Amino acid sequence: MGGNSNIKLIDDNGIRIDGRRVDELRPIKIEAGVLKRADGSAYVEFGKNKVLAAVYGPRECHPRHMQDPSKAIVQCKYNMISFSVSDRKRPGPDRRSVEISKIISEAFEYVVFTENYPRTSIDVYIEVLQANAGTRCAGLTAASVALADAGIPMRDLVPSVAVGKVNDQIVLDLQKEEDNFGQADLPLAIIPRTGEVILMQMDGHMTKPEFDKALEMGVGACKKIYALQKDALARRYAIEKVIDEAEEPAAEQTAEG
Repeated sequence: MGGNSNIKLIDDNGIRIDGRRVDELRPIKIEAGVLKRADGSAYVEFGKNKVLAAVYGPRECHPRHMQDPSKAIVQCKYNMISFSVSDRKRPGPDRRSVEISKIISEAFEYVVFTENYPRTSIDVYIEVLQANAGTRCAGLTAASVALADAGIPMRDLVPSVAVGKVNDQIVLDLQKEEDNFGQADLPLAIIPRTGEVILMQMDGHMTKPEFDKALEMGVGACKKIYALQKDALARRYAIEKVIDEAEEPAAEQTAEG
């Protein structure tokens, strides 16, 4: 966070520089089942963020010494591709990507019914193809859909969004300039079915009333993202059903022939 509140990011009418109101999400697009060779996959566009998630497993855990005889481990690898930002990023993991990989792994360890798959590993790969603030939230949202697409049983899908403080106002779903020059950033993720918050980090400062407002705004937005996640999975399996039904008569004709 830049913390420079002198830069005017919200006009006198409460409109942000990208035309949104303070409580408005960026446009979100979610597609499930986009990679054929992965067990589960998803693609998410979250504003100008473009994120791909792939899930492999449950499969034998390597290295062997990491196996847990009572449950599966969830290994997440979050990576920003070098061309995902305007200043070309150095390839490979850095401290930030290692930290984000760890917190996403921990979130999914709690959500996935890992006890169903002892001694295995569930591997989650998140690739940020284009970044514009909020990539960890977009990555978590995509990975959750990819896990469901892989048929891995979970307590629920996990939607995620960031709320922040910009020009002394609480705003939803920060984009790049707001993230760079705002006063606070609060990424969070919830389990909608129970209302539990399973990821929360904060950079910057908020008062207690501001934090309460940010949390309320974030949870409300997560519920909207949750509906989009479910819709993406419903569309994926509706398409599969249509394909299966189309193939059945063809198979019957072949058998008759």
